[in-house]
Amino acid sequence: MTPRRIDVTQRRARLALRHRLAGPPAHDPVEVTRDLVVLHATDAATVYLSAAARLHAPAIADVERALYEDRALVRMLGMRRTMFVVPAEHAPVVQAACTDAIAVTQRKLLLKHLAEAGHGDDAWLRDVEAETLKALAARGSATAQQLSTDVPRLRSKLSLAEGKPYASTGTITNRVLNLLSMQGLIVRGRPRGSWQSTQYHWSPADAWIAGGLHRETAPAARVELARLWLSRFGPGTPADLKWWTGWTAAQVKAALSALDTEPVDLDGQPGVVLAGDADPVPEPEPWVALLPALDPTVMGWVARDWYLGPHAAALFDRSGNPGPTVWADGRIVGGWVQRADGRVAFRLLEQVPATTRKRVAAAAADLEEWLGDARVVPKFRTPLERELSQE
Repeated sequence: MTPRRIDVTQRRARLALRHRLAGPPAHDPVEVTRDLVVLHATDAATVYLSAAARLHAPAIADVERALYEDRALVRMLGMRRTMFVVPAEHAPVVQAACTDAIAVTQRKLLLKHLAEAGHGDDAWLRDVEAETLKALAARGSATAQQLSTDVPRLRSKLSLAEGKPYASTGTITNRVLNLLSMQGLIVRGRPRGSWQSTQYHWSPADAWIAGGLHRETAPAARVELARLWLSRFGPGTPADLKWWTGWTAAQVKAALSALDTEPVDLDGQPGVVLAGDADPVPEPEPWVALLPALDPTVMGWVARDWYLGPHAAALFDRSGNPGPTVWADGRIVGGWVQRADGRVAFRLLEQVPATTRKRVAAAAADLEEWLGDARVVPKFRTPLERELSQE
């Protein structure tokens, strides 16, 4: 049977509706996160800006409540060794599907660096980890600084890339804490300072998440994560899923084979959707959105021409990290920046109707008002963002 066709217009309509960029807005940050599977959290501000772009009445306090009081959202390392905010019910899935394997690799790397520095072997590291977990359990919640006071060996120093321009020297504190979090033993709680801070309090995972993070097998978790991705980002290709998850080609093939899917034609390229999900969706009313750096929608696929067009050089850095983007009707049409004086400025990279430009200007004014006294500078600077910030 000939695969059903899903053209670019339909893909853009799905993106708009399923990612809450058009149609009824979401009413709480947990709903937004589920609609996007995860929120990117490498840049702390992205979590709040991604949610705000999709909420009926966005508020910093609502995101913080979901993260730190209700604990319905969890900040954790996941796909591609990237930081995400994940719905609590899906955190064990991400842990088994991606994070456990990353922990193995990162443990080997830390052991290599420890050996080179003459600190100790695997037994030494395990002893430090156990002492750290005991100290954290005694405190209930603690910062890295507090734990390094309780466990002096956390202040052991490593010198990396000696003689290189990027040489660095530091303690093992964050390396050990990150490794414990990758192993699903501790989690990041409320940060010190503002909502943009990345200096978190740590807590034992079992005390933070009912049942802990180790509740899934890796194969079953990969199937479920693939299903979640297809339900929100489909149609896509195996290459898209491979990039998004960081899995091997064999793992992608096995996960998709275990799902009930159907092939589709993406304007001549073979794609896949969940079975029963190939029917057309209604085209939304015209819409615009200002999305932050590393927004999940921008980062949803490895093949991006159908929504990015020719704008990658201006809007992505050399490592492939996207900056703030301006969207109109399912495609990226420009970029934006918050300047030092608080003003939100934008530049369109292609011709759009006058009504669309007016909507973008109104959205920029709304975002400027919402940010108020806060200042957001993306962690990864892109050519257009740098240019706009200096004008």
